Amino acid sequence: AVMSSEVAARRDAKKLVRSPSGLRMVPEHRAFGSPFGLEEPQWVPDKECPRCMQCDAKFDFITRKHHCRRCGKCFCDRCCSQKVSLRRMCFVDPVRQCAECALVSHKEAEFYDKQLKVLLGGATFLVTFGNLEKSETMVCRLSNNQRYLFLDGDSHHEVEIAHISAVQILTEGLSPAGGNARATGMLLQYMVPGTEGVTHLKLRAGEDASASRRQAAAWLVAMHKAAKLLYESRDQ
Repeated sequence: AVMSSEVAARRDAKKLVRSPSGLRMVPEHRAFGSPFGLEEPQWVPDKECPRCMQCDAKFDFITRKHHCRRCGKCFCDRCCSQKVSLRRMCFVDPVRQCAECALVSHKEAEFYDKQLKVLLGGATFLVTFGNLEKSETMVCRLSNNQRYLFLDGDSHHEVEIAHISAVQILTEGLSPAGGNARATGMLLQYMVPGTEGVTHLKLRAGEDASASRRQAAAWLVAMHKAAKLLYESRDQ
């Protein structure tokens, strides 16, 4: 157990690096980065952008150029004045972003401030693996380094987030008139390392209308949001 905790600590080790964009707290080993992370963009070279890429203002001694830390394009001060938190690139402080990117980063900040805490806190589900008939009551939570889903009941299972290939929310109570649908479960499809195959598991919230059910519904919504970020990271 000591050995595995030492390995885990090494995996989660972080270091401070300074890039042209600002200070970043990144994993010691790139392989152990968060699957929700984004790489820093290449900056558009100064000589390739004589004008602001938003309002077309010409750069000179008065109109200075700035690079958006998220997309890497060149803008004048007016079009790139917002400093917004950019957790997906591991920046320690808020960084300069163009209006379009700032909007996206603001939305993601909500994921990091709210949904991520829900995922790390975990929730209780009835879990069915593959095509098995039997389901098991398990607590499902995101690992602290955001790389695994841990499922704990009578047995312990781990699903690597990077290997999840599809996420589908199961709802009930959606009326044709467009009433409120409740998240009641989720289908997760994932690759099993060392095999060619794809397998799946099903999470279902308990039937009782209790606090644990509300927690499960919140967890499912948070996981759905996480899946969207995951696909964006892969498309990058």
